[in-house]
Amino acid sequence: MIKKAIFGGTFDPIHNGHLHIAYEALYKLNLDKIIFMPSGNPPHKLNKNITEAFLRYEMVKTAIRNEDNFDVSDYEINRDNLSYTYQTLEHFTNLEKETKWYFITGVDCLMDIENWKNTEEILNLCTFVVFNRTGYSIESVLKKKISIEKKCNNKIVFLDIPLLEISSTNIRKHIKEGRKVSHLMPESVCYIIEQLGLYK
Repeated sequence: MIKKAIFGGTFDPIHNGHLHIAYEALYKLNLDKIIFMPSGNPPHKLNKNITEAFLRYEMVKTAIRNEDNFDVSDYEINRDNLSYTYQTLEHFTNLEKETKWYFITGVDCLMDIENWKNTEEILNLCTFVVFNRTGYSIESVLKKKISIEKKCNNKIVFLDIPLLEISSTNIRKHIKEGRKVSHLMPESVCYIIEQLGLYK
């Protein structure tokens, strides 16, 4: 059976930490492909200043252009309405019925998943995979994981992988301060940011 994962995120911008997580998931879960899914209009970030979806998509596209096991989808950014994870999963599971689907996201999303629309449907449509992030203890993550598993009768995979201390928030902050960020992301992404003057 083909095994594919959707890696959801704002990717504003994509950086080496995202690529590190994707590779760890690829090998640990024995996946055939990971599809990066830049969020379109996520309901939990409506009041935040997010870079135009097409630019975030282009940055992901150029970051993974030489990676055979990675792909990027514009499904969510092409939606006119709010982007809900359950709709994205419905679309892809219907598109490839024989594929085993995974959904990769950070533990912060696990902590908030009960506030997501159609939580149980999400967990029924895929194997939900979360990676650790700074600021969350493994004990609290595992406690929440067990709680959701019991409530929704579905298994959740926790990827306890070494973290690269890189975040999109800090990258945007560094750029605004005039600091170098070329060591934090692929060169092609840096080029787009510099050419368009993003995050200044």
